[in-house]
Parts: sequence; C-alpha cells; structure tokens
Amino acid sequence: MASKRTLKVRSRREKRVRGKISGTQEKPRLCVFRTDKHIYVQAINDAQAKTLATASTLCKEAADKIKSKKKTDAAGEVGKLIAQRLISIGIDKVVFDRGRFLYHGRVKALAEAARNSGLKF
Repeated sequence: MASKRTLKVRSRREKRVRGKISGTQEKPRLCVFRTDKHIYVQAINDAQAKTLATASTLCKEAADKIKSKKKTDAAGEVGKLIAQRLISIGIDKVVFDRGRFLYHGRVKALAEAARNSGLKF
C-alpha cells in the first residue's frame, strides 16, 4: 500500500495536470487511468459534467482482440476503440489528460493509436 506521502505527491501531480485543461462539447477531455492490469479512457465534457464515450481493456470489443497481447499493445487497441467511438458521434478533436501518469509506455501507446485513428490533440 502507498504511504501518505506518496498519496500526497500523486494528488498534487494530478491537480497540477488537470488544473491546466478542461473539456467542452466540441473538444472533450480524454482522461486516461491505468492500473497494473488494465487501462481505462473516458471522453468528458467538463462544461456539463458528462461522459461522452468510454473504452477500456475490459470492454467486450477490446477484450476479444487483446487476449494474448502485451499491455502496451492492448493500450493501443483501446486507443483505436475510443477514437472510433468519438468519431462515430462526430468528435475529432480532444484535449489529452494523462492524469498523474507519465507520458510514456501504455499511456503513450494509447495516445498515438488514437491519433493514428483520426483524433486530433
């Protein structure tokens, strides 16, 4: 379990990153959260406090494709899936919110797959 100091540092980092960005209906915030096994992403309209689309490694569409893949490859599939869902509802521009996670590894793989699938950020 994380110590109190570690939790404070994480919280401060998350506030610093999230304090600089916000999402609108035309350009929602693409929020990423990862655990040891899974990765989750949401497109959020902060003006109305609504979630427009979600995807994760637990979604049925993604779970079938990633059964025997590495975690970074699975994150790429989730990035493609969220891009497809957002483009289908007419959104092609987003603001990327990495949260408290560094932009490398799985977070970077998700972002680049979403970019390659047609999202602009």
